Amino acid sequence: MDLNGAVALVTGGNGGLGQRICHALAKEGAHVAVMYAQSREQAEGVARDLASRYQINAAAFQCDITDGAATERVIGEVCRQFGRLDILVNDAAYNQAIPFPDLDSLTMEVWDKILDVNLTGPMRLIKAAAPVMKAQGRGRIVNIASVAGLGPTSSSIAYAVSKAGLIHLTRCMAVAL
Repeated sequence: MDLNGAVALVTGGNGGLGQRICHALAKEGAHVAVMYAQSREQAEGVARDLASRYQINAAAFQCDITDGAATERVIGEVCRQFGRLDILVNDAAYNQAIPFPDLDSLTMEVWDKILDVNLTGPMRLIKAAAPVMKAQGRGRIVNIASVAGLGPTSSSIAYAVSKAGLIHLTRCMAVAL
């Protein structure tokens, strides 16, 4: 796959899977925006490594995907710094392991946080990125889900539901966009 010159934003780009996604994109020639929530030094280290190893432009961007204004801001910052946005990879995720039978521990606060990060956050970013991509005439959005979204086999009901929702959101966005 030739991504030479494309600009990709990877949420959770400083995490394990996120880093591997960043490296795969950079290896194919994409410039990479490494988005992080909290670990600035780690994200900046990933960006430096990508730029050095693959001779591409890379930078770290902070964003709390549970904040709608922040998601709009980060899309704008990426576009200002790189000049465009071709690929959005929604990889950021949150889970709190709570056994399925332990409904007392699955508080509504935990439920809300997991769904906000894993389902609503990607939707916020899609809504912010889609107009940019449409104006450019093209773009790609990749949502990283989980086998947990296919059935009740994960460490948390809320996580499984959030990933099932993300899978269906992806299908719906394929029709909408």
